[in-house]
Amino acid sequence: MSDFNFNTFETRVSESLIRHKSILDVITKLQESASKVNRAIVKSATDCGCIEITAKKQSIPSDITYSELSSYLNSHVEGELCENCRDVIEAELGNHLFYVTSLCNILDIDFETMLKKEHDKIGALGKYSLL
Repeated sequence: MSDFNFNTFETRVSESLIRHKSILDVITKLQESASKVNRAIVKSATDCGCIEITAKKQSIPSDITYSELSSYLNSHVEGELCENCRDVIEAELGNHLFYVTSLCNILDIDFETMLKKEHDKIGALGKYSLL
């Protein structure tokens, strides 16, 4: 993957968009691909069982600072993805990124520039960027 770059990826996505050239097609495929990512994760827990999702109320002390918050929060995921589930989820995430990139291409948004801006925003604001 040493020859990988975002511009090459954007170009390949653009060249692959034949059937789904309409923004309406792309946004509905993006929504569908997000659902497939979610389904693959759920099936890892419910069908395979390699992970468990133990969703429960987060226990957060009232006297902590915002910067300490992450040490008290839990992902609700226990275990590790097996190789098969990891492959399926990676494939679905890759498909989802294809449609995110397609949407960027249609709207003339440079994917790499968008990522760099988000990276810079997170770097500048740190934990406070998602408030």
